[in-house]
Amino acid sequence: MSDTCLFCRIAAGEIPATVVHETGTTLAFRDIGPKAPVHVLVIPKAHHANVGELAEADPALAGAVLAAAGAVAKAEGLTGDGYRIIFNTGPHSGQEVDHAHAHVLGGAPLGPMLCQ
Repeated sequence: MSDTCLFCRIAAGEIPATVVHETGTTLAFRDIGPKAPVHVLVIPKAHHANVGELAEADPALAGAVLAAAGAVAKAEGLTGDGYRIIFNTGPHSGQEVDHAHAHVLGGAPLGPMLCQ
């Protein structure tokens, strides 16, 4: 855990979040600035700066994050109409918190993947 990492502090219970799913190794909570009707962040509780580092260091944990994202989508009722799971990595992607996390987005048509 990093004392300065926002998501590590949320995982440790130091900062409140609206938790929607939790396992022994993952935590899912609502994004405070949602970009869709459903916008949930899924994080590994262990600190990894991005999904590439997570996958290299602990492939099983990376799989657990994806499984948790799928469980969130199902619990939020997104599986019928569809949803996105997005991992941003690095500054060009828009990653704002240097802790691996998946965005689960859905609940309405999401439009094109990238702005033109």
